[in-house]
Amino acid sequence: MQVPLLRLQCGVNSYAWGKKGHDSTAAKFAAATPAGDFSIQSDKPYSELWMGTHPSNPSKDLTTGRTLLDLVQDNKALLSDAVTAKYGETLPFLLKILSIDTALSIQAHPNKKLAEELHARDPKNYPDDNHKPEMAIAVTPFEGLCGFRPLAEIAHFLETVSPLKALVGAEFADEFIANAKAQAEDASEEATAKSKKILQKTFGSLMASSQSDVDAETEKLIKLADSEGANFAAGGVPSISGEKMAALVRRLYGQYGNDIGLFVQFFLNYVELQPGEALFLTADDIHAYISGDIVECMASSDNVIRAGFTPKYKDVSTLVSTLTYNFAPIEEQKMKPTEYPYATLNRTGYSSSSSVTLYDPPIDEFAVIRTTLNGDGAKATFEPIQGPSVVICTKGKGKISVGPKVEDMEEGYVYFVGATAELVLESRGGPDDEFVTFKAFCEVE
Repeated sequence: MQVPLLRLQCGVNSYAWGKKGHDSTAAKFAAATPAGDFSIQSDKPYSELWMGTHPSNPSKDLTTGRTLLDLVQDNKALLSDAVTAKYGETLPFLLKILSIDTALSIQAHPNKKLAEELHARDPKNYPDDNHKPEMAIAVTPFEGLCGFRPLAEIAHFLETVSPLKALVGAEFADEFIANAKAQAEDASEEATAKSKKILQKTFGSLMASSQSDVDAETEKLIKLADSEGANFAAGGVPSISGEKMAALVRRLYGQYGNDIGLFVQFFLNYVELQPGEALFLTADDIHAYISGDIVECMASSDNVIRAGFTPKYKDVSTLVSTLTYNFAPIEEQKMKPTEYPYATLNRTGYSSSSSVTLYDPPIDEFAVIRTTLNGDGAKATFEPIQGPSVVICTKGKGKISVGPKVEDMEEGYVYFVGATAELVLESRGGPDDEFVTFKAFCEVE
């Protein structure tokens, strides 16, 4: 039987949107666990640290060098019979650290049925047959575009940002504006269904814009952002001021130039998260992360349908036909964490600011626990669960133990914990030091 506590060496990806050199949390965490000749290069972007069994970047046991996938396939008890029966001999989730310097692509992730179809038709661009709902938890201040705005906000931008209306087309824009006003008076299921169809038609018209039209209207958009400042878009909307929107337009233009994404952002909620705040995105939800460092957890898949802010393959027609077209304030996409009931905080060295917090999205593949221990010797003991876990330290130092096996834990250290193991985390350091970990897990009830 494999010892159910394994320190992992995890690979880091170097996509262009990542933070460079030592500014990248993903890179610093990757460098915390020695692996081959990896060293941080100051001018190289480091975007994602992957923790899991996904074949695109599988984690390895630091001691033996074997992949985590090999180990759990050889030792099925590490996953549990219930998890193996439902998800096969692989970790059902993928945990990541993202370090974002420039905006990620305008994107969505396919649902399970569509993922199977896309993978069968185009395995190069859609390497998995699995869906990819995901959750993002801020480690540093974070910005993103997530989900469609309330209709009234989109209508406001169509009325006040003339280059946006020109790309959408006056007929589509006027229909949308009239419907948004009607929706404000009638929120019935029938009216909402009609609004989703009109939103899809309007958004589809924008996404069908020719590059020459995008070029022409981008020039006008930048001039407006520069000249109007705080009065841009008639002062903005309650969720984002005109000044902030104008600054965002200029920043994204500096990153991607004449890109359709500059106009897509008027349709999407702008969100800022502080450390510990979180978002959940179902499959088929449109989004684009803009800046910051996050813990991201998702069903184990690397499928992305892209349509802007990227030099990679774009599949605009699939994106437009796939999206849910749900529209709501960003507050409805934020996760509301709760206290995790199956962990005990000890009273030796215990600080009242220590906490064990659960982020539990409405899917089966994963949940995430954020543990914060303050003061030397503060300890959290987790009851055994019928499923696997991956734990990463994002701040401070401490110990992690399963049974008699005790290991050091510092920033960037990653451990796999097998099913049915009682896990103990303990802080080390001064009275004011904080030891923070994130634990992703799956348990089939």
